[in-house]
Amino acid sequence: MPKKELMEVVANEVKACRKCELWKTRSNAVPGEGSLDATTLFIGEAPGYWEDVKGRPFVGAAGKLLDTLLADANLSRSTVYITNVVKCRPPKNRVPSPVEVKTCTPYLNRQIKTIQPEIIVTLGRHATSYVLSEAGVKEVVGITKLRGEVYSVKLFGLSVSVLPTFHPAAVLHNPKYEDPLKHDFQLLKSLIEKPRQGHSKSK
Repeated sequence: MPKKELMEVVANEVKACRKCELWKTRSNAVPGEGSLDATTLFIGEAPGYWEDVKGRPFVGAAGKLLDTLLADANLSRSTVYITNVVKCRPPKNRVPSPVEVKTCTPYLNRQIKTIQPEIIVTLGRHATSYVLSEAGVKEVVGITKLRGEVYSVKLFGLSVSVLPTFHPAAVLHNPKYEDPLKHDFQLLKSLIEKPRQGHSKSK
């Protein structure tokens, strides 16, 4: 089945999903958006207020900052894919529960397998913890210690470079994270521009 059809199936399932309690308080589920042929996949934690209103990822203040960071790395929303670990907004933007993560991540896993990215940028500790744990990294410590490094892993049969960094929303609450976040996006830029060898995609 073509990528477009596979992703449409996932998106339709997400929009109709009632597998956890979040459907009761959401306005819109947020499957994700961007290029299905993207080399780089961005994964955040969960939708916020404006994402819930519009049904699109990263469209609030954190999204505007992400757009600026993408431009600095010579990227745009049309050339990457952006999604979240959890597809519905937790009430009052609370942290998703372990049950919600476990219930929702099969959608994310299918998105990763469909897009087959070379690089995954995990935004924040929850996305980082999930992706690295799925890739078999046993000691997943805090995002402050993990960020700024590139982890070469196997994920669902893909050879992937995982770049953990702060969630843009963290910068809005604590400006001290701005410079490290900008640094990580410049690292992403150099990673994209570097000739990649030995990357294999599952079929």
